[in-house]
Amino acid sequence: MLLVGGGLRVALATTHLPLSEVSDAITSLMLEETLRILERDLRDRFRVATPRILVSGLNPHAGESGYLGREEIDVIAPVVERLAKEGLRVSGPYPADTLFTPRVLESGDAVLAMYHDQGLPVLKHAAFGEAVNVTLGLPIVRTSVDHGTALDRAGVGEVDRGSLLAAIALAFELAPRR
Repeated sequence: MLLVGGGLRVALATTHLPLSEVSDAITSLMLEETLRILERDLRDRFRVATPRILVSGLNPHAGESGYLGREEIDVIAPVVERLAKEGLRVSGPYPADTLFTPRVLESGDAVLAMYHDQGLPVLKHAAFGEAVNVTLGLPIVRTSVDHGTALDRAGVGEVDRGSLLAAIALAFELAPRR
């Protein structure tokens, strides 16, 4: 999944998991597959010639050299290093609390956050109601709104269609040219 809006592109390594399950879900194989899909779709669908992907750490301060967790040392950094040696422009892991600053963001075309509430609050702050959810890795273009079902809004007559219109527009933009 990639959310686009407010000048940001934020992909997620994991999506709707309880926080207690995120660490176990971040495996080398899953992270590598996710980064390859993200890189390919940035090139093929978003027409970014050489995508630069910024990878967040999982733990505060990206684990602080193992003091706050080893996922960065044991899983994330080795995958980033291996893919970078293959020529993918991936870097990290970056501490999530400083990754979304303008100085860091200017060096990337997309961010891979490790879990839902690490990456999406920033994007939704920048563009809620205008952002678009793009499902990556499919043979077709699939876009949707930047929020859930909004059941709390159903039937009250207060619908904001901005994200739906943005999703339709982006689908047309990403569609293969014939």
